[in-house]
Amino acid sequence: MQPATLSLAAARRIALAAQGLARPRREGPVGPRQLLGLVDRLNLHQIDSVNVLARAHYLPAFSRLGPYPTAALDRIAWGKPRRLFEYWAHEASLLPFDLHPLLRWRMARAERGQGTWRSIAAFAHERRAETEGVLKRIAQDGALAASDLEAGGTGGWWGWSDGKRILEWLFWSGRITTATRRPSFERVYDLPERVLPAAILAAPTPPQVDAHRALLEHSARALGIGTTGDLRDYFRLSPADARPRIAELVEAGTLLPVRIQGWRDTAFLHRDSKRPRRAEAQALLSPFDPLVWERSRTERLFGMRYRIEIYTPAHKRVHGYYVLPFLLRDRLAARVDLKADRKARVLRVEAAHLEPEAPGDTAERLAAELRLMAEWLGLERIAVAGRGGLAPALAICLG
Repeated sequence: MQPATLSLAAARRIALAAQGLARPRREGPVGPRQLLGLVDRLNLHQIDSVNVLARAHYLPAFSRLGPYPTAALDRIAWGKPRRLFEYWAHEASLLPFDLHPLLRWRMARAERGQGTWRSIAAFAHERRAETEGVLKRIAQDGALAASDLEAGGTGGWWGWSDGKRILEWLFWSGRITTATRRPSFERVYDLPERVLPAAILAAPTPPQVDAHRALLEHSARALGIGTTGDLRDYFRLSPADARPRIAELVEAGTLLPVRIQGWRDTAFLHRDSKRPRRAEAQALLSPFDPLVWERSRTERLFGMRYRIEIYTPAHKRVHGYYVLPFLLRDRLAARVDLKADRKARVLRVEAAHLEPEAPGDTAERLAAELRLMAEWLGLERIAVAGRGGLAPALAICLG
């Protein structure tokens, strides 16, 4: 039986609906219940150290829910009662507790020195005694950060760099977890049994193949529709781990193979995906937002070739340092390079670029979204630089 064929427009709307980006934002305050609901929908908030605009894990909630107190997300992530945990998922991420058992296979691989950075794999084997020493110190003295090892490491087994590597390996293998974050955003580590609920740690560990299958279903729900590569990328599964499980999900009727006009590869539609006739949301999207983090999918869905240029030399950047796509209805209509100048209390639009076939009201709608973002960030005004073809019209709209 041949897979059904979907138009590209229909695939876009399915993807937007799955990500909570097909409808205008709801009215009313945003608190822990709404934030937890969003994390359950997306599976995770990716963490990144760049803070030129706002920390990456704060932005997906703003994009979908609008202005909210970031302290509310801090409380469910690192406060009491704890509602989220940190681990490697897509990348370093905040995750709901029900994913903890599904990621223990990754912890077990790290324990064996597999699937980690090469620079820390040695601590699983020939340098294991050093890791046990650090773990014993945490057990006896309490939570610590890498900088604490630096302060107390003179004459011992580790300098700062080795201490950081040890902590990363212990974190990857699940033997420690993030207890909190310091104001500098430095991780403070502690034993899982002193941080996570006992019921979560006592939950059964599923067989690895079952965990992979469950993670791929989570990916499919969150994406709505995607290729094999898209689905496995969500939790960074290997092709060997993903392909047999996707076939099983198809056999079970959970995933439906479909052809999307213009796509080379078969896509998979989650059986519960909604198929709206229209998409009416607008949002600025972080470079680490799950709608756009898989760049080839972004290009296939929206026709936007999107790259983060943080590590590109300034004179070689095309669109800017920290560029956010602007979603308007079912299109990525523009992209803006943004910076929060906290000292001057200014949201700086360093560049603004219009995308091909952008709607005629893009500048006006983008201006409204920038005002909302500035208010959320506690910034008093917006300054538009002259770079990019959209900048003049945007400056006029912002008055």
